[in-house]
Amino acid sequence: MRFGVDLGGTKIELIALDSDGRAVLRRRVPTPQGDYAGTLAAIKALVDAAEAELGVSATLGFGTPGALSTLTGRIKNANSTCLNGQSLKEDLESLFGREVRIANDANCLALSEAADGAAAGAPVVFAVILGTGVGGGLVVNGALIEGTNRVAGEWGHNPLPLPEAADLPLPACYCGRMGCIETYLSGPGMAADHARLNGVTLTAAEIVKLAEGGDGACAQATLERYERRLARSLAGAINLVDPDVIVLGGGLSNVARLYEAVPRLWREWVFSDAVSTRLVPPAHGDSSGVRGAAWLWAE
Repeated sequence: MRFGVDLGGTKIELIALDSDGRAVLRRRVPTPQGDYAGTLAAIKALVDAAEAELGVSATLGFGTPGALSTLTGRIKNANSTCLNGQSLKEDLESLFGREVRIANDANCLALSEAADGAAAGAPVVFAVILGTGVGGGLVVNGALIEGTNRVAGEWGHNPLPLPEAADLPLPACYCGRMGCIETYLSGPGMAADHARLNGVTLTAAEIVKLAEGGDGACAQATLERYERRLARSLAGAINLVDPDVIVLGGGLSNVARLYEAVPRLWREWVFSDAVSTRLVPPAHGDSSGVRGAAWLWAE
């Protein structure tokens, strides 16, 4: 039995996969905000309860925001900032008394969708998380590409390409830089953009609901700005790695209009006379990342 655990910004999710890759159990609990010790305790309770319910001792794979530093072995680059600088792998192995495997949550999404999801069989797969943060993962011929610095695919902390008047002033990012893609394309980034230009505080989900219902011209304009920014940003990724498929994950991957609007828009910035890259939703929905964490033990 393989367990995958996804450490999200708002939830911690566990999935149990049997030997055929079928999900036999799923559980979610809220993420203790800004509390590393509380996060470890929540993970321990979640795994212990699942193993007791199923009567197994499972392999454990974890998807995290951020990555393990090659210099220190500690977590770096996590937008859940309480994880940064922590010896997460060592702490989890001490907690459970067994080896655990850890990968960036976007890498887990890419691995899941390339293995048996929306990009199954595609030679080059770029997976993007559009959620509390913005991340990316790259799979080539079925193999996860982490890179020598373990930042392969981390497009969210590149600058937004070609800022337009509506993109200014450049917003500050938690990473210490200005104008990162994440500050525009995350859920909180969309909400902040809407509030800045309209003086109304709404969540990304509320903005999308208003825009899709035809009830809010301001919400519609916010979503159109979002689509244009996403198209410019993904065009840069296409120009760099030229993937066969781009899979979206995270809460904003559920916005159906993105899959038509963004490929139409990105043609303006892709350095080619034709763009064959497919933009697709995840076949496994919001469970894709946690499934990929479990599949870390199939590599």
